[in-house]
Amino acid sequence: MEKLPKGGAFALILIIALVIIIFKSVVTIDSGHAGVLYQLSGGVDPEKDPLQEGLNFVAPWNSVIDYEVRQQALSEKMSALSSNGLDIALDATVLFQPDYENLSRLHKEKGKEYVSRVLQPAIRSAARSVVGRYTPEQLYSSKRDAIQDEIFEETNKIVSSQYIQLNDILIRDVTLPPTIKQAIERKLKQEQESLEYEFRLVTADKEAQKVRIEAQGKADANKILSASLTDKILQDKGIDATMKLAESPNSKVIVIGSGDSGLPIILGNQ
Repeated sequence: MEKLPKGGAFALILIIALVIIIFKSVVTIDSGHAGVLYQLSGGVDPEKDPLQEGLNFVAPWNSVIDYEVRQQALSEKMSALSSNGLDIALDATVLFQPDYENLSRLHKEKGKEYVSRVLQPAIRSAARSVVGRYTPEQLYSSKRDAIQDEIFEETNKIVSSQYIQLNDILIRDVTLPPTIKQAIERKLKQEQESLEYEFRLVTADKEAQKVRIEAQGKADANKILSASLTDKILQDKGIDATMKLAESPNSKVIVIGSGDSGLPIILGNQ
């Protein structure tokens, strides 16, 4: 095989080296991710903006640390003591993402394990603090939304200054000791039955009041009607009725002045 001239061999080596350099200099960042540049000469520069998604060119002796910067979900099971010292279990979902603008600072100060180093201890501390303010009954029923908001606020105070963006905390479940849960459920059931009984009493009382008002109205109307019906009025109405009946084609016998108060008696055609 014919050997390459020295110049040709050098050019081939140079081309191969150039291809390797170019290959190692191209870094692809996936969608929803960003890169932190680590420079061999000085490490991570906290003031440097992160590398954006797509193709990026870096010196082959430097490296890029990949971070997911879109929203992520962390499931967290925690245990805390209520205000009266009972053990309460919380099942929560934490929605978060790294602070994109401070990604280099996050990596330099906290590293890739920022979730376990910062976020998880923060939410556990906040949960213990908040749960300790409430009784098991409040945790089980009426105060769950308030507890969720308070845990979010306290956790956010810790992580916001540590380059983590906290989006939401969702409490999926609150687990009480079985005996306490049963006692609370019995109490809630009794309260519900009591409210239903009071409602029935109020409804019955209103119905009775309605009947009394209607009866009183009828009595007043009859009283007014009785007071207005004098003998003279009754006689006039009787005469009017007699005249109308006299005009009817039906057979009848009318005896004038034979009835009570001088009113006529009307006999049929029997």
